[in-house]
Amino acid sequence: MRQSLEITTEPIEEGALFSQRQMSSGAGAAVYFLGVVRAFETGASISAIEYETYQRMAEHQFDLLFDEMKKRWPIESVRLVHRVGLVKVNEPSLWVEVIAPHRGEAFAACQWLIDEMKRVVPIWKKPIER
Repeated sequence: MRQSLEITTEPIEEGALFSQRQMSSGAGAAVYFLGVVRAFETGASISAIEYETYQRMAEHQFDLLFDEMKKRWPIESVRLVHRVGLVKVNEPSLWVEVIAPHRGEAFAACQWLIDEMKRVVPIWKKPIER
């Protein structure tokens, strides 16, 4: 399984990421997820979210999650970009691509990865109220 992880302060460029997709002739599904900062967080109106991370530990946890994905699904590749720093409303904070032979595997793996990431990866968010 090919894997790519980027934790960055730079804006997430969806078009560039999409254009860099690589699939074998045996892959029939590419699932994408884009997480965007919304204007409300826990009932409060916000202008942005400040994301912080412990980079080395986050990278380690993502490696463990990618290893577990390999065991659970026949994933061809996974690419994940998580933005840290100040991310304004309507800007992406997370982009995930999972490529697999079939859509069910790709959807399941993508959802599992995002759920587990939120549970175990040390990336914290602080809403910035308006």
